[in-house]
Amino acid sequence: MFVARSIAADHKDLIHDVSYDFHGRRMATCSSDQSVKVWDKSENGEWHCTASWKTHSGSVWRVTWAHPEFGQVLASCSFDRTAAVWEEIVGESNDKQRGLSHWIKRTTLVDSRTSVTDVKFAPKHMGLMLTTCSADGVVRIYEAPDVMNLSQWSLQHEISCKLSCSCITWNPSSSRAHPPMFAVGSDDSNVTYSGKVQIYEYNENTRKYSKAETLMTVTDAVHDIAFAPNLGRSFHVLAIATKDVRIFKLVPMRKESVSTGPTKLEVQIVAQFDNHNSQVWRVSWNITSTLLASSGDDGCVRLWKANYMDNWKCTGILKGDGSPLTGSSGQPAAMSTVVGSSVQTSQSAPNGAPAGRYFFPPLDPPRAGSRYAHLLPPSRLIEHCDAEPSQLPPHRLYSRALLPLPEAE
Repeated sequence: MFVARSIAADHKDLIHDVSYDFHGRRMATCSSDQSVKVWDKSENGEWHCTASWKTHSGSVWRVTWAHPEFGQVLASCSFDRTAAVWEEIVGESNDKQRGLSHWIKRTTLVDSRTSVTDVKFAPKHMGLMLTTCSADGVVRIYEAPDVMNLSQWSLQHEISCKLSCSCITWNPSSSRAHPPMFAVGSDDSNVTYSGKVQIYEYNENTRKYSKAETLMTVTDAVHDIAFAPNLGRSFHVLAIATKDVRIFKLVPMRKESVSTGPTKLEVQIVAQFDNHNSQVWRVSWNITSTLLASSGDDGCVRLWKANYMDNWKCTGILKGDGSPLTGSSGQPAAMSTVVGSSVQTSQSAPNGAPAGRYFFPPLDPPRAGSRYAHLLPPSRLIEHCDAEPSQLPPHRLYSRALLPLPEAE
């Protein structure tokens, strides 16, 4: 059973982004109060603010962590038309702050002429690279030639998307069969262009990024976009937050040996959900790409999962304002087991409301022997509801134990 825990963030204005580090033990928040705060998780599970500083001269839209291989490094972007790179350092022995850590600005990237709307580090196998997208419709890719000197960044690529950019995501695949690829979303109200999501791929011959595909069916403003972790798949999976949640499968077509252009992609929409009944602002995958979380203006985080038939359905609704949670039928939803995956939100409980309970509707289990059977959670990760039997619906009083999977022949 999950319980909503609010955090007194003490930002003086709207919080625009929350970002976890690689290990999920640190968190960064950014706000229209022009500041970034860093939070560390203690052993008892409480979050404590360990750093807070003014980062920009305008609203800070996004904050993101670099891979820990490159140290404790953050990047932020702002309405003030800049992006900045920050590094945490520990005070030297002759310093007054001996042994204490503090964050210093390593560089400011000033190439954009308009608001910088998103910033993302590239997958670590590409080295220390940083990507920004701006309201002027330009994606810029920077590289730090020396990872020990984060004050030096060189602009490697400048790609014009012809649409105001709102969000960007890298394809995390490290397979040699997949050239570097990113997707960019737009919230441009210009009706001349219908496709609000563009896919770009790196070409080894020209050493430039070129457009591989435009998702013409996405015609509404896109607020967030996220490639799923690849895990050796031959195709790519892309989640989009717009007026609803959409999941696309991008299947690379076989490339002709003489072809020098980008890989042609077969675009398939595998799921579309309007359960939020409002604008969807964020989508985020778990590390195994088996679970997608989305958040919307309805004040809920919804969890989505595919069954063994590759049919996606809602497996959980997380509400943090303390109000009773009702299903689509208007009746409270309940179940007897919960899979041990958690998603934390930055929404605080208003007026000191008590923490809300999270209820998960039942999910069809993978069929034994199917390619999804290995996704069954181990029994130690299945927790039983703490409700009394008299409080549970009759059809949920008994739960079957997981049967052992057959040995592969």
